[in-house]
Amino acid sequence: MKTLRFLLALGVAGLTASAAFGNDRYQARPPVVVSPDLTAPWVTQLGGKVQPVAYPTGAGTGAVRVVVRPRGLFEPNPVQPAAAARPAIRSKLDPQFLPQMVDYQTKERPGTIVIDTNNRLLYLVMGGGKARRYGVGVGKPGFEWAGAHSITRKQEWPEWNPPAEMLTREAARGHYLPAHMEGGEDNPLGARAMYLGSTLYRIHGTNAPWTIGYAVSSGCIRMRNEDVADLYDRVKVGTRVIVM
Repeated sequence: MKTLRFLLALGVAGLTASAAFGNDRYQARPPVVVSPDLTAPWVTQLGGKVQPVAYPTGAGTGAVRVVVRPRGLFEPNPVQPAAAARPAIRSKLDPQFLPQMVDYQTKERPGTIVIDTNNRLLYLVMGGGKARRYGVGVGKPGFEWAGAHSITRKQEWPEWNPPAEMLTREAARGHYLPAHMEGGEDNPLGARAMYLGSTLYRIHGTNAPWTIGYAVSSGCIRMRNEDVADLYDRVKVGTRVIVM
């Protein structure tokens, strides 16, 4: 019995000393520092931005533990604003719409542009039964047209002045277009424009390259900026353009 009491006394003394030493050691607690390793890429890939969260470890102690919780791992991803979403069409261009040399039998003279609106393809006729082919965007339903014109003007980084009927039509749909827009990367006409006859139609670039291969325009023929710049350098004012 005496031995048991002695061992218990030693245990209590040890616990008291340990607590006293601990309290003395942590009397001035250092600030919590989150290791930079916790924000390594493999963590951020779990669900988005890293979000440190502090939790108290005990009532009245003031101590905290920090948990780095990737946002999205335990929370739903934020809803993407509608304005930031692209149209529900392909984001990568189908290889068939990339510029390429193809066999092309036609009675049209070399240098003529032939636009196949059904297949969304533009051909620049070359000699020897060949043509340089590009993918294009064409007029949406109700805005299709066909005919033959010539290029009457060429313009690099053209300005855009939407016609009155377009302004009215789009306003009725809740889309308010600018009356004038200077040329630039945000301009819907893109990097180059080739004007067709005395019409309002053009072969032009675009600020929406993912629309190539679709019927999306108000009648103009749109191309990727790099493609329209290539075509622009190959043709001149007076070039015959056939749209079919």
